[in-house]
Amino acid sequence: MTLLKHLIFGCIYKNDPLLFRNLLKTSPRCFQTTSHLDNGEYEWEDPKSPDEIVNVVYVDREGKENKIKGKVGDNVLYLAHRHNIEMEGACEASLACSTCHVYVDHNFTDKLPEATEKEEDLLDLAPFLKENSRLGCQIVLTKDLEGIKLELPKATRNFYVDGHTPTPH
Repeated sequence: MTLLKHLIFGCIYKNDPLLFRNLLKTSPRCFQTTSHLDNGEYEWEDPKSPDEIVNVVYVDREGKENKIKGKVGDNVLYLAHRHNIEMEGACEASLACSTCHVYVDHNFTDKLPEATEKEEDLLDLAPFLKENSRLGCQIVLTKDLEGIKLELPKATRNFYVDGHTPTPH
């Protein structure tokens, strides 16, 4: 029997026509096979096994290197926030600013997916743009990025809310 028939018979059996109508309006996205994680919850989890670990080096504005153990699937903006690295991320990874601008070590630029047109447009607004500039919110760690070095530019420009530094929820 198909899922729809199960739902229909289940609603008729319970004599609840409103439930049936609501089921028809429900998006298929409500049905999922993976465990539920709240927004941002994954970024705050530690690696579950050594196979997941990806070592990342953040170079802050003063030139100090911060060695961090991230995990496969981590977004480097949220990883920086988790470890108190001063990467702003004013739009909270919604791809609406350039405050998470980083310089990617030249040994890793070819290992990243190509920047989207939207990312390139936002990078055009970033101060101190270089050929290896990327937005940190668009870099997701893979095992290929083991040992990646990300340097923060000397300054960023927040066109939306000057002086606001978002805190993780």
